[in-house]
Amino acid sequence: MASSASDGDAAPAPAPLIGVTTYLERSQTGVWDLPASFLPKVYLDAVTDAGGVAVLLPPQPVTPAIARRVVDTLDGLIVAGGADVDPRRYGQEPHERTGAPRTDRDTWEDALLTAAIERDVPFLGICRGAQVLNVALGGTLVQHLPDVVGHEGYQPAPAVFGETDVAVERGSLLDAVLGDADEPRGTLPVHVYHHQAIDRVADGLTVTARTSEGVIEAVELDDATFGLAVQWHPEENAADRRLFAGLVAAARTQHSRRNP
Repeated sequence: MASSASDGDAAPAPAPLIGVTTYLERSQTGVWDLPASFLPKVYLDAVTDAGGVAVLLPPQPVTPAIARRVVDTLDGLIVAGGADVDPRRYGQEPHERTGAPRTDRDTWEDALLTAAIERDVPFLGICRGAQVLNVALGGTLVQHLPDVVGHEGYQPAPAVFGETDVAVERGSLLDAVLGDADEPRGTLPVHVYHHQAIDRVADGLTVTARTSEGVIEAVELDDATFGLAVQWHPEENAADRRLFAGLVAAARTQHSRRNP
């Protein structure tokens, strides 16, 4: 019988499964106008370009047991961008510019992140994902960043990304994912679209990137195999998939550890 691999050759490692959280929004397609799971394709492209398989995770009823069951089927997790986190989750009343709460998504993503941390499953938070992580671990957010920095540059207009530079902490996981830590590295240009930001950093997180104005743009989970969250939108840069490649590489190791 023919074989896809010659005798003695190891089978190629399977592409790791990367769960990506999604929106649950009212959507129109054809004759239909109804609530639907939604995620911009750029997230899927970023995962597949890096060698992973994207699995969509729409908001739904969840318990800790359900979250663990979901996470146990994955090799890695991405908590995607989206709506503002409900400020009542971190003990504040809503600012006038804070969006309407999406409690279904807040609860779902909090549970998935908690399970991923418990299981040491590699994860990447993006924009809202960084905020969800910080709040889940007990931190707080700046509800309207222009009140602090005095301008709208981090979210210039609806559907318009801002551009800024972030300074990355040498020796961090982020630094390692971006390249050789022995090479001189300046600032990293990134796409931003956020009117909120991390304020009080939760215990267990370390800040590893900031803008020149001091806005926190990346945090890492201490002692995690791969626990990284960035405030910017790396999926928008098709020429730079390093963060996704780092996650996929960690997820591949996770798969091998679970399936020796």
